[in-house]
Amino acid sequence: EKAGCAEWLSGLILDGIVAGVGAVLGFVPQMLVLFLLLAFLEACGYMARIAFVLDRIFRKFGLSGKSFIPMLVGTGCGIPGVMASRTIENERDRRMTIMTTTFIPCGAKVPFIAMVAGAIFAGSAWVATSAYFIGMAAIVMSGIMLKKTKMFAGNPAPFVMELPAYHMPTLGNVLRSMWERGWSFIKKAGTIILLSTIVVWFLSFFGWTEEGFGMLSEEQLDSSILAKIGSCIAWIFAPLGWGNWQAVVASVTGLVAKENIVGTMGILYGSGELTAYQAIGQAFNGITGYSFLVFNLLCAPCFAAIGAIKREMNNAKWTWFAIGYQCGFAYVIAFLINQLGKLFTGNVNVIGLIFALAALACLVYMLFFKKYSEAKTLTTNVNVGK
Repeated sequence: EKAGCAEWLSGLILDGIVAGVGAVLGFVPQMLVLFLLLAFLEACGYMARIAFVLDRIFRKFGLSGKSFIPMLVGTGCGIPGVMASRTIENERDRRMTIMTTTFIPCGAKVPFIAMVAGAIFAGSAWVATSAYFIGMAAIVMSGIMLKKTKMFAGNPAPFVMELPAYHMPTLGNVLRSMWERGWSFIKKAGTIILLSTIVVWFLSFFGWTEEGFGMLSEEQLDSSILAKIGSCIAWIFAPLGWGNWQAVVASVTGLVAKENIVGTMGILYGSGELTAYQAIGQAFNGITGYSFLVFNLLCAPCFAAIGAIKREMNNAKWTWFAIGYQCGFAYVIAFLINQLGKLFTGNVNVIGLIFALAALACLVYMLFFKKYSEAKTLTTNVNVGK
């Protein structure tokens, strides 16, 4: 202000870069703690053992213990989690693991989980904890349902893995692993997220008014380019309880990088008199906020992870099927949370409730009543001469 900075440049720096990138970088300390603990588990030899222990449990849900390793690696980042599925020999099990690995919240989703917990649920600790349990439940449910289809039918592959001896990891290796993951997160904030926040800021603060195209004031954001785009697709998410253009746009930008949801909401909700947290708290209630959280946790991952899925699937049809299944499953679960939540709070929507009960009945049928399909096996008769 003292330098007489142009209005657009001031808005770009304060409402765009600082509000967007700054909101993401604020979660770096939590990320480093997560990466430190993951690095310790990997270095001490525990990863292989937890896979062995969980093999018996996972087989009841149609997965092998080897499927747990990609999911555990995926808590740091979905890309190495998807790539870790290469250790699974069975093609059906490998494809199903790739499709379900990204249900586990990765490090990029931690800032988003923290934002929802802090802004909507007053910092409640159970929100973040439940996010990981929902990811695990989604994997278990998907394993049961997919194994009952002909595409994934058959017994999981036998578990064969060398178990390394327990050992105390060196402090240098643990810190190096933590720093490499943390620095990767910071670089993403300085490149992909920075570029995304600038684009989101421009689309949010520029649009057409009676005076023509130009920069908008905070009271005119509903006339912005981004508002027009978001309003065109907001009706799709209205049954989930958050059919406003700000939340819809944040979910779409999350496909570039999941941290973008925090940056986008920081821009869209932090431009008024209220802080971003206060504005988000007023825009959502407990039910719609949790529906918003669950959908973005379970839907298709970021573009980089989608690229990893495409490489590992090595088939465009399977890639689109994986993305479609993830988005469809996320939509159904978020829809059930919103509609059943309204039922228990006395704000029921009859039509929505009917569809929710029908969706719930389909899930129950697939989980408990539908029988497993028999796998198509190729048998070869071998004649052995005397």
